[in-house]
Amino acid sequence: MVASKQKITTKTRPVIVGFDAISPLGLDLDQQWQTALAGKSGIGPLTRFETPDNFPVKIAGQVADIDHLPYPYLKPREQAKWTSPIFKYALLNVQRALGHSGLEITPAIAPRVAVTYSTAIGGLDAVLAADRRLIADGKLPHPFANPNACINMVGGKVSIFTGATGPISATITACATGLTSLLVGAMLIAQDQADVAICGAVDFALVEPIVAGFATMNATYAPKEGDPHGPPEAASRPFSVNRRGFVISEGAGCLLLASRAFAQTHGLTPQAELAGWSMTSDAYHFVAPNLDTVQRCIAESIAAAGIAPADIDAINAHAASTRIGDKVESDALCRVFGSRIPPVTANKSLIGHAMGASSAIETIITIKGMQHDILPPTRNYQPDPDLNLDCVSAQATACPQEFALKNAFGFGGCNACAVFRRTV
Repeated sequence: MVASKQKITTKTRPVIVGFDAISPLGLDLDQQWQTALAGKSGIGPLTRFETPDNFPVKIAGQVADIDHLPYPYLKPREQAKWTSPIFKYALLNVQRALGHSGLEITPAIAPRVAVTYSTAIGGLDAVLAADRRLIADGKLPHPFANPNACINMVGGKVSIFTGATGPISATITACATGLTSLLVGAMLIAQDQADVAICGAVDFALVEPIVAGFATMNATYAPKEGDPHGPPEAASRPFSVNRRGFVISEGAGCLLLASRAFAQTHGLTPQAELAGWSMTSDAYHFVAPNLDTVQRCIAESIAAAGIAPADIDAINAHAASTRIGDKVESDALCRVFGSRIPPVTANKSLIGHAMGASSAIETIITIKGMQHDILPPTRNYQPDPDLNLDCVSAQATACPQEFALKNAFGFGGCNACAVFRRTV
């Protein structure tokens, strides 16, 4: 299949100038990176809510509480209004990414700063709480119940917090949301609608009906009938012969994207270059992926970077640990790379599946790996003879990288792939 999309020129390739992640591996980015390199898991018992004996999900990737940290922008009165955790974690995430970049959003540049930071699940926990209050006590919802649940409100709060007044958009593509947010930001910069884009995603989906709903879809991890539950850290098994579904987790990832000219003018240090990208739609099934359009997305992102598949040095896979999804991704990689698939790493083995935030967090891990010429291991990997690839699994592995591919796929057939180039 020939990729047909236009090559992205060097002048139009934006650069990532700052980032931050919050995940089950920790609150501090350097801590998370070292934990990932050590192959340690952030998955443990599900404690976000009480689970009766017959509740189908017992484990999750949970993020540490941040209420002990100073919040000049979310004082107790504000937190009483914005009850969904997505808001406080998103604002901390964005604040730290800005601090990492050294960028100050002044009134002079604010009209050229876009916000595509988004969420896949949103604040559905607020609607659930309002519903329970209405049924149990007959009390009307809190005035902020609907704003908490409004899917684009997290981007709105980011805009209010930062003062960014450029284009704003909620990019929702299910589990690909975080990476799609980055690509939409790149499009706004390429169209000269912005110089900077605040990208990424936050999701806190550990809410009873959401977790149970994924279980009834046979999407979440469950041991074979009659087998005991093993240790939580052994449950997420991307690309493995014994994979049994994904582990739901939570987190946030923010990436600051800027035009190369803006970065140079404002003394910002590029952390990586977004060299090429593609998005495709499966037009096939509401959850099962389509091999042809997944393959095309991967191939087009590489072609857009102006390179050949052989130039890709490493792959950060979507790899949710589902039987069908991992198989399609593996087959697509075989089609694109033939018998020479680059080293593959699957971060969900360590952090679980943080819904829309996953691809943002994993993109940050990809960039860290490029900067240090190393790949974190894929935990719990047992090769599947039906999959023609081999994951980096035993331990962190040295891997010089100029170009790395990141894949992300979401329900509804939403595919996003990006090629990053090392700049430092």
